[in-house]
Amino acid sequence: MRVFERRSVNVQRDMDFIRELLLRVEADPQFDGRHFVSFEVSDFPGRTDEEIAYHVELLIEGGFLKSEVETLDAPAASISRLTWSGHEFLADITDPGVWANVKERIKDLPNVAMSAIWALAQAEVRKRLHLS
Repeated sequence: MRVFERRSVNVQRDMDFIRELLLRVEADPQFDGRHFVSFEVSDFPGRTDEEIAYHVELLIEGGFLKSEVETLDAPAASISRLTWSGHEFLADITDPGVWANVKERIKDLPNVAMSAIWALAQAEVRKRLHLS
């Protein structure tokens, strides 16, 4: 029997990086649901393996990315595609102006739930579409 242990990682959730990851998955034709791909440090200069793996795992847990069954000895989970929720969330935060307005509204708060960020983005999109 082989025992695997994960290193304890103290990483803070970075919503800009979450957005960057989702945009990258959407833009890359490898993430077509037929392949499983893991990101590497070279894909995100200035980021560590731990930061990348942590944020990818958060997106998988949140239902935004479809993943292969996790293997403990892999450096990061393998991703196959965005989920429906991943596409929906990304649709609301893709526009740089919408994203900047959301970030401006949350800048004085130490931490904001993903659901609140998504609601702010949806409100901004509705406003731009003259729906509210």
